[in-house]
Amino acid sequence: MPDYTLPERQRVALITNELQRDYQDPESPLSTQCTRQAVREALALVSAFREQGLPILHGVRFFLPDGSNVEPCRRQAVEEGMRVLMPGTRGADLLPEILPADAPRLAVHSLLDGEPQEIGPREYVFYKPRWGAFHRTCLDALLQQWGITSLVLVGSDFDRGVHATVYEACARDYRVAVIPEASGNEESDRSLDELGRLGVYLMNLQATRNWLKNGMAPAQGAA
Repeated sequence: MPDYTLPERQRVALITNELQRDYQDPESPLSTQCTRQAVREALALVSAFREQGLPILHGVRFFLPDGSNVEPCRRQAVEEGMRVLMPGTRGADLLPEILPADAPRLAVHSLLDGEPQEIGPREYVFYKPRWGAFHRTCLDALLQQWGITSLVLVGSDFDRGVHATVYEACARDYRVAVIPEASGNEESDRSLDELGRLGVYLMNLQATRNWLKNGMAPAQGAA
């Protein structure tokens, strides 16, 4: 029987979620120890995709100072002075370690208008107004344009950005793999079992590297 959930190595893209300074700065209210620990593994995945010349798309959040583009559950905090992910600030930038050589500064205004920004060969940044990477973004259109069927997801915050994107991707029939140690937060066994029931492949960093380089099939539901 064919496995309709098995990621296809030649048609895969890496989606990163919120690998921005404010999620890693210990002084930021968005930062946790787990989000900081995930960065090294996420950076290794980015490097592995670059080595294979595969597409990489970085989803970023911006919070306007008046809170007008912020989800309702956080809007009051921004209105009352929480200054995180402010467009054009250092905290809203992608982590410097993740940027390709000679990457340009983020073009905040065009990103907010929904335009993707190319920062390197087959590597783009896009703005997402909510946790999920597909909600009111250009992501699905880009993936369809490139013939992408499969996604590897990593990020600073599993419980929100990565988790929401998993559901959105599965609802659009993408084949999905998650790298738990590169996804932030401590996923519970229940959360990981839930992903397995969705057909999501759970892979560790080394298994993903081997798969990208040698085509060794990943194992479903086990990291």
